[in-house]
Amino acid sequence: MMNLAVSFISGVVMAWGLCISQMINPAKVIGFLDIFGRWDPTLAFVMAGALLVSMISFRFILKREKPLCGECYALPEKKEIDRALVAGAIIFGIGWGLSGFCPAPAVASLAFGLPRSVIFVLAMSAGMILYQFLFRK
Repeated sequence: MMNLAVSFISGVVMAWGLCISQMINPAKVIGFLDIFGRWDPTLAFVMAGALLVSMISFRFILKREKPLCGECYALPEKKEIDRALVAGAIIFGIGWGLSGFCPAPAVASLAFGLPRSVIFVLAMSAGMILYQFLFRK
């Protein structure tokens, strides 16, 4: 039950941060990505802040034998860059640039009930299911 409570609170805090930073606003995100047009660099500060907090906190967190609410850390094991990673990054980037959404902000934006958010999340879910069906055994 504690893990569920911590997960819920963490999700609420993240969603709140995404809303405050306006990362759930596709126009704001597309403005950030439009480096040759009317570039809006404000999201760079959001990303830099998140990176700074992560870099500092991971130094302390990973010194622990195990996480506070889990049996082991879920860190990526794969270290090499392969075709699947590059293809996924390209697809992600194209989707982000066209829609102004990436997964977490899209899910957080569902709270506002915008049709654009619902369509994106449904399409994203369909893509995940299709991937599982086609490429996972």
